Amino acid sequence: MPSSHDWINNPLGVIETMFAQSNSNPEWEAKVLEYFKGQLKEKEAQSWVPSLNDVPLHYLKPNSLVKFRCLVQDMFDPEFYMGVYETVDPSTKANVLRCGKYKDVTECGVDLNSRNTVTAERQTFYCVPIPGESPWAKEISFLSAVTVQELADALVQVWEEIPQETIRHLIRSMPREPHGNGDSKRQETEAPSSQTTAPSDCSSHLDLNFPLPGERGPACLVKVYEELDSFKLNDTLEVYGILSVNPVLAVLSEEKDPSSLLLDPTESMETPEEQRAHDPPASLVPRLHLLYARPLQHNNPLLPSAPTEDQSAFVSSFLVEMASVRAELLAYLTHVLLGDGLAAEYLILHLISNVYTRRDVLPLGKFTLNLSGCPLNSYTERLYQIIQQLVPCSYRLSMSLHTMNSLRLVPKKDYVANRLVSGALQLARNTSLFLDETQLEQGQLDSSGVRNITALGNLISWQKVDYDFSYHQMEFPCNINVLVTSEGRSLLPSDCQVPLQPQVTPPNMEEYLTTIHMAQLTSQINKFRVYLSVARTLDYSISDEVTKAVEDDFVDMRKDDPQRVTAEDLHRMLVVARLLSLSLGQTTLSRDGWMRAKHIDLLRRSRTEQQKSLNGNEP
Repeated sequence: MPSSHDWINNPLGVIETMFAQSNSNPEWEAKVLEYFKGQLKEKEAQSWVPSLNDVPLHYLKPNSLVKFRCLVQDMFDPEFYMGVYETVDPSTKANVLRCGKYKDVTECGVDLNSRNTVTAERQTFYCVPIPGESPWAKEISFLSAVTVQELADALVQVWEEIPQETIRHLIRSMPREPHGNGDSKRQETEAPSSQTTAPSDCSSHLDLNFPLPGERGPACLVKVYEELDSFKLNDTLEVYGILSVNPVLAVLSEEKDPSSLLLDPTESMETPEEQRAHDPPASLVPRLHLLYARPLQHNNPLLPSAPTEDQSAFVSSFLVEMASVRAELLAYLTHVLLGDGLAAEYLILHLISNVYTRRDVLPLGKFTLNLSGCPLNSYTERLYQIIQQLVPCSYRLSMSLHTMNSLRLVPKKDYVANRLVSGALQLARNTSLFLDETQLEQGQLDSSGVRNITALGNLISWQKVDYDFSYHQMEFPCNINVLVTSEGRSLLPSDCQVPLQPQVTPPNMEEYLTTIHMAQLTSQINKFRVYLSVARTLDYSISDEVTKAVEDDFVDMRKDDPQRVTAEDLHRMLVVARLLSLSLGQTTLSRDGWMRAKHIDLLRRSRTEQQKSLNGNEP
């Protein structure tokens, strides 16, 4: 990373210079944002900025520019701060105008009676790493960034310049662990091992409120100054901002600064639980003062993430390979699914499905797949591990009786701590949710289990999760790919059921699947990863001519068998036809595409009916 970039190493110095040159002209704030956006648009400039996702916090220079790939887990109430204030120079007794923006703490000697003080408002977002991000996505993102050693070498001189008193403050503010606990570093960056529906202990310093159990990584308080209405809960972003880990913050959380209470008297009304939730130690949850935020359409590091000319060129060049990569992926998944080519076809369609719009309450484009007839033991777990190697975000929910009765799926508002307690269904868009129903055993679901099953049903049917605000529920739309594996027909709704018909019966399932996966080159797996992401980004349309042909065909099908062919069947076949076209890199539906969709749907229905006749007790 070039050492000459002051906008990365010392962004506050750049901002203060622009503030001093502004002569109190309010336009300086817009110029600051334009300056940093311009710098980040330079070629490879974004790769120069160190990432909180990849670099340990103690390697990062305080008050430097960093980036963070994250999900907005909670949005706190707006807060007031001193945007502009005056300090009194102790030696000359002269008043000096200061900028308070992008800072947590004011300079010493604030003149509280100054008429030049400007009070401004900002909002704090509690952000966490993207839930369920696959290890391969993290690894590739890390390898494309600056190495930790390079950062460490660049920051040695910075730490040597930190005053000893500041270091002592930092040590005192760090959370203490009991003697003999050698795992304290892990606890700082890892979520609790299980999320239960028991009341949350919001007073815990180590409760980072990650949506998924066992997640690792930093949480961050992002201070947002502009365009507050452009952000929503559960947005996935890459944020660029000024890192603040000031140890004084730990002191202020216990002894509120008198000047801050003058600006915001409501702070004195906070409960201890709220203070701990909103003001955790900066050594555990750093602050990031936002300068630029980039919405993420996906988090696949193998292709451009922003809709730019680079992404368009990338997609256009990859389209010529779509059909051949699809054939290779189909062959690979056919082996994984024990020789079942039809199930592999539908699995590809499921993996590229995406809610592209909503018509009233109906989400269009979703394609929840129920893969029934799965072998028991470890097959479904290994199947998930293979899918996890293909998609950037995923989560496997083992639907055992204990899990369904104890896991918190739906986020819930904690009014005591004034925060949203996360749940396992607070996921980023396009996350692959793998519901393993083969783990469900006989027993009684309690009230929590029933609520969890209801939440999963609503997610599948309507692509929404109703967050629990105690006195009411608030609906949050989502875009989650749900795959249900089951022994018989799933208890949950689905858009399509495909009974698995294995053509091979390996004596050692674990060894069989491992051999298949290891036979794939990394370059080939990377092609599959790019293929699945690109297929989701393609636009799609149907010409008037093909629309008329489909309508006529459907009328003829209804004439032949009015009892078996319904409007629901037409909707499903149109979804299958759309996904089939996109899977081949075709952005319009052709007559051949429609006929192929009808053909594989007929094969699937024949198999389903055959399975029903064998298992007469199935619904």
